[in-house]
Parts: sequence; structure tokens; C-alpha cells
Amino acid sequence: MSIDQVQINFNPQALEIINYMIGFIIFGIALDMKFDDFKKVLYKPKAPVVGLLTQFFLLPAGAFVAISLFDLHPSIALGVILIASCPGGNLSNFLTNFSNGNTALSVSMSSISTMISVFMLPFNLSLWGSLNPETALILKDVELSFWAIFVTILKILIVPSILGMIVARKFPNVTQKIKKPFTILSILFFSAFVFGALFMNREHFFNHIDSFFWIVVFTNFLALSLGFFMGKLTRLPQKDVRAITFEIGVQNAALGLVMVFNFFEGLGGMAIVCAWWGVWHLVTGLSIASFWSKKYKKSALNYTNLKGVMHEEF
Repeated sequence: MSIDQVQINFNPQALEIINYMIGFIIFGIALDMKFDDFKKVLYKPKAPVVGLLTQFFLLPAGAFVAISLFDLHPSIALGVILIASCPGGNLSNFLTNFSNGNTALSVSMSSISTMISVFMLPFNLSLWGSLNPETALILKDVELSFWAIFVTILKILIVPSILGMIVARKFPNVTQKIKKPFTILSILFFSAFVFGALFMNREHFFNHIDSFFWIVVFTNFLALSLGFFMGKLTRLPQKDVRAITFEIGVQNAALGLVMVFNFFEGLGGMAIVCAWWGVWHLVTGLSIASFWSKKYKKSALNYTNLKGVMHEEF
């Protein structure tokens, strides 16, 4: 069976549960986000602007070039475009802090990219997906609605983010107590979601691994490289370069999976690409962060000091 014929279907109740689960994860992440994060960008805009332009313009364009270089099934190609259009994941904040990068910049970029993705994700998916004749057919078949994607992202990303920031601001003492459990639960939920998707597709994963493995490896390498070299080319401080590297290279794979289940009827190639990306960027991200943490170990910081670090650095 072709991977394009594989579909992972969920009933409406299961989809709602998945959406609420992602909202729960985002709420936990938002407990570390602050409304001031958006103001800080106005005072030091260079690094965030470089990072966001790379994330929402260069990376999707690079992904389109990448799928043009490989002989891919249409659903796999569109899955690559989708994952490249997603905002950065919360893992990037941890990896940045672990590698002694600019954690404040990482958190600020995550906050802003989450908000911007309401518009940029459907824009990039529609634009780059329509430029490839084969992926354009998939978009046409599902009758992708910009407004429907907007509402979905609004519900599972923006509303939980705003609620999390409000709780953190109004109830700082309570937030300090629940932030760690929420962080742990968020990581567990994310891991369960991604690995669950792979488990459900295990037969197709192994049968078709040669058709998607290298495109995910290549595109993730491209994403990390774009973040690193754009930071270098624009002469950003080394700590900012590390932050941008992880923001560009670590995507919100869980959001990508939600999009596949909500709008593409669980199309197998797209689902496997998003799930495998979620696993692979753990491998590359942790490897790079471990290398940098040893290289800059004299000033390495603990993730638990995240709040203090943000005030000092940005």
C-alpha cells in the first residue's frame, strides 16, 4: 500500500480530546511567558526580527527547495512544508537554557511566533503547497480553509497562551507551584502524542522509512543551519545565535499532527513526517545543546533558574 493511501482517522470526540490536550500543553508553556516579552522586542528588535524572518520566510522556502530535490510521495512533501510552517516548540526554550544561550530571547521568540503563526502557518502552507503540482492536488482535495485553520490555531494556541500569561501575572505564587508539574506533564503529553502517532503508524513507518527518513533529516539540518548561519551573518552575540538556532530548528510537531488530523483526515505521509520530526529534533537538539553546554560550561545555567535568567539577559 502506498503511504499516500494510509489514513489515520479519529472521530470528532477524539479530535476534540486531542485539541484540548494541545491546549493544555500550550497553557503550561505560557506560564513562563509574559506580556512584557512582546515589549522587550521593541527595545532590542534585531535578534527577534532576524529569527522570525528566518522562521516564517526562509525556512518554508528552504523546505520547498528541499522537497524539490527529493523524489517524494505527495503527502510526505506536504508534511515537510507543514512542519516547516509551524512555530517553534517549547523544547527550544529548554535547549537554549541548557546550552547557556539567550533564554529570554528564546522565550520571547516562542511567544511571538506562536501568535504570528495564526496568520503565517496557513499562509505558508497554502503558498508553498500550491507551488508544487502534486501537493497542490492534496490542498485542493481537502478544500483548505484559511479561516478554519485560523480558528483552530486560535483555539489551541492563542487562547491557552493568553490564559497562561494571565494566570502567571495574576497569581504568581500559585504559578510558581504549578509551573514545574505543568512542565513535566506537558513534556509527557507531547512525548505520548508523538510516540503514540508513530506507534499507530508503526507498520507504515517501517515499511516506508526510506521514503521519509532522509527528507526529515535533511530539512531539520537545514532549519538548524539557517538559524545558526543567519545569526552569524547578522553578527548577533553568540548567546543569541544559540537561541535562534533552536527556535528555527525545533518545530511544534504536536501542532503539525493536530493540523493533519483536523484538516487532512490523518493522511499517513503527513502524520508520519510530523511525528518523526518530533522524535528527530529531540536527537539533534539534545546533541547540539549537550555540545554547547560543555563548551560553555563555566557559565552554564540550570533550567530552574529560567525566570532570573530572563530578567538578566533581556
